[in-house]
Amino acid sequence: MAKKKKLNKGQESENIEHGDEVKVITSKEEREGKLLKSPKQGVILIKLGSGYNIGIKKEDVLDIELIEKNSNNIGEVVDEKEELNKNKKNPKIDVIVTGGTISSRIDPSKGGVNSLTSPKELFKFYPEIFDIVQINKVKVPFMKASENMDYVDWKNLAKEIQESLGDKDVEGVIVTHGTDFLHYTSVALSFFLKNVNKPIVLTYSQRSTDRGSSDARLNLQCAARAAISDIAEVILVGHASVNDDFCYALKGTKCRKMHTSRRDAFKPINTRALAKVWPDSVDPILRYNVKSQECKKEDKGVEIDARYNDDVALVKFYPGMNPEFIDYLSNNYEGIVIEASGLGHIATREARKNLLPAIKKAIKNGLVVCMTSQTYYGKLGPQVYSLGRVLSDSGIIFLKDMLPETALVKLGYVLGHKSWKKSTDKIREKMLENMAGEINDRIEE
Repeated sequence: MAKKKKLNKGQESENIEHGDEVKVITSKEEREGKLLKSPKQGVILIKLGSGYNIGIKKEDVLDIELIEKNSNNIGEVVDEKEELNKNKKNPKIDVIVTGGTISSRIDPSKGGVNSLTSPKELFKFYPEIFDIVQINKVKVPFMKASENMDYVDWKNLAKEIQESLGDKDVEGVIVTHGTDFLHYTSVALSFFLKNVNKPIVLTYSQRSTDRGSSDARLNLQCAARAAISDIAEVILVGHASVNDDFCYALKGTKCRKMHTSRRDAFKPINTRALAKVWPDSVDPILRYNVKSQECKKEDKGVEIDARYNDDVALVKFYPGMNPEFIDYLSNNYEGIVIEASGLGHIATREARKNLLPAIKKAIKNGLVVCMTSQTYYGKLGPQVYSLGRVLSDSGIIFLKDMLPETALVKLGYVLGHKSWKKSTDKIREKMLENMAGEINDRIEE
């Protein structure tokens, strides 16, 4: 802890700079946090440990004490030539950086987060990864928030992964990614990459790298453990709970983000986690007896099948939905996924706005209509009620327990193959084929 230094009221000091940890004392309270550059004159802005920013009028400040100089080296750029292979005895992995919170830090001048100046700064914040692996290459195919990605980015990412896994010295790959639409990317990679022979580990953080409460440290350590394991498929690795104890390895097609800000935001849906992963343990990987691809690191080349048709849409049914919306979709898309009620119902005969005639017309005109459940957990049951049987007879493809996001990406993937598009029966067959563990015949909690 640095020796405390005082800043006289309303004055600037060369001893205290933006990014330093300070205590602001007023007549009513004391606040501790990171000093930020305020956009307003006469206001001192600090970022609290909770991550929130507060402004305090300078006229109310009695004193400011320096608690600690900028310990996170904000503004310092890691030398691009810094040696990444710090322990030559450790197995090699590649790291692919794509953006998101895990690739960001606080900008003291704004009070928000910006992308790291250099991807290798990530390892300056979290050097513990070198106790587990040595990093062969750091690749940056693009830097985007996950909401700005689409199938073109998924294809580029698949190519980078294929190249990395083709290197015989590389044990596995870590992909750092934004959280909000991470599960779309994991699904796409699960379909695009065939004959996967090594681990493909997607990881993330909910809090920026320079925050003491960041989940990046544990996630990166556990991702490194998973990247040199025998779980050779597309997985997500991240906090299993709000504590910094261990992570879950989740199947790429059977998980989704279920909380806006908790560190254990990602949950397995209708299945168990593939494994528990500890950052440092005699046996860091505990695999569950979960039905999965169970791939081992066989000596076979990874292939890419990234054909994709993005004329697909994900639609949530809601009471009172206008049938004309179905007509619009039929005229502008080739396939849709409807998030229906729990067992798979939408408004039909008894409703003031009956959707069934419009859906039958759309299917007759060539629109592929699939159905998933809004409840996420459980599976569709079109045979439980007579209404479900009527909908099933209309030509809708009921996708069992498949997640809506998984269904959307899979539909785009299936419709991207011209030979499959020639027959509605073939499309149905492929949508119901369990290609990457996206369907469970038996629901697991």
